[in-house]
Amino acid sequence: MKRGFLFLLIALTFLAGCSLESDLDKGNHATPAEIADQEAGMPEAMPDDFNFIVRFGYGDISKNEINTFQGTVTKDLISKGAATAHLKFTQDEMRGIYSKMREISIMASKKLAKSQNCSKSPSNEDEWTITVDGKTESFSWTDRNCELSDDAIALLKLRNFIQSIVERKVAYQALPAAEGGYD
Repeated sequence: MKRGFLFLLIALTFLAGCSLESDLDKGNHATPAEIADQEAGMPEAMPDDFNFIVRFGYGDISKNEINTFQGTVTKDLISKGAATAHLKFTQDEMRGIYSKMREISIMASKKLAKSQNCSKSPSNEDEWTITVDGKTESFSWTDRNCELSDDAIALLKLRNFIQSIVERKVAYQALPAAEGGYD
């Protein structure tokens, strides 16, 4: 009986020292969402320095640009060149754009290229530069290889969302119509 009690005491002592949590984990009670936010570098509230540029178009001709750093939008007029207007988003619009960027963790590493099964021309090209909380990221994607990665699809949807806001603005509507097309 003494031997059984001694065995039980040793077992309890051993188990009391064990924990599923390592010493490194103690005190870190961040939720998975908070960890993802930290990794993506995007605080929940839109920081004062949040700005972006997105340039897009066909192939090497990326004349379209939405630039919140300078408060401008440039429209590709195809055969007539390009036209630029001053355009400023409202705070609510900027918060909405920031929220969409945060949803896709835009500041995190992206897989933007897919396999090269084919090649098409003309192809869409997007170039992004984004500043959030003192950190600036730049990246680009293309659909030249026919397939888009999930990250590129998310960026295309984001760009289309931003472009839909731009197209409702009087300053953009006042720009001349495009003429011609790309082959």
